[in-house]
Amino acid sequence: MKVLSWENSDRLFWLGRYSERAYSEIRRFSNQFDRMIDIRDDEDIDAFTKRFCFSQDEPDSIYSNLMRAYDNAILLRDEIGSETLCYIQLAVYAMNKARESEAPILALQRVTDNIVAFWGLVDDSVDEPNVRSIIKLGKRIERIDNYARWKVEPNEIRRELKRLNIRIERTGLNYDAEKLFHLNLLMNAEETDYDMVVQDIETLVLNERQYFSKASGQ
Repeated sequence: MKVLSWENSDRLFWLGRYSERAYSEIRRFSNQFDRMIDIRDDEDIDAFTKRFCFSQDEPDSIYSNLMRAYDNAILLRDEIGSETLCYIQLAVYAMNKARESEAPILALQRVTDNIVAFWGLVDDSVDEPNVRSIIKLGKRIERIDNYARWKVEPNEIRRELKRLNIRIERTGLNYDAEKLFHLNLLMNAEETDYDMVVQDIETLVLNERQYFSKASGQ
């Protein structure tokens, strides 16, 4: 297992989160686009699309989240490799092309295709197991967070939580074992407390902006 600085552990974690955030928001936008057409006029849809998808000034836009993933990936070239990094760069290129497109839904599909390809290269080309696992942990945490906020079917969250349970020990990161236990209890309850799921998942990794990798011995 490669010894990682806490800074690079943090970047890998957020690379996983931001890449998932961009991906999931594109899918959500695409799924809602037809409904928006039915209730809004073309001018409103165009303004919303530019703000939600492509704004460089909106911190929560899809573009801003993708660029945060890219900023982390650039600093992790040695950990993830140039070929893997390339697919994040291609996703940014596709995002810029989508901004100019008259058919944003089709153009945004190329962004998600490149993010999926990035995740595939993480599996196929990154040799260090803790590097792969930290990216995937960030991805799972972000997905569970989103699913809970969107109140999706509990079975979908259980599926992601099962994957997280398998992955988290492989990262070498410090995490709150009691919160993980509580998350599993919440997702096996008859009624899902979505707000509590969000609270637990957001604080699962201890001091997520300052944690140390256990594997580094720091």
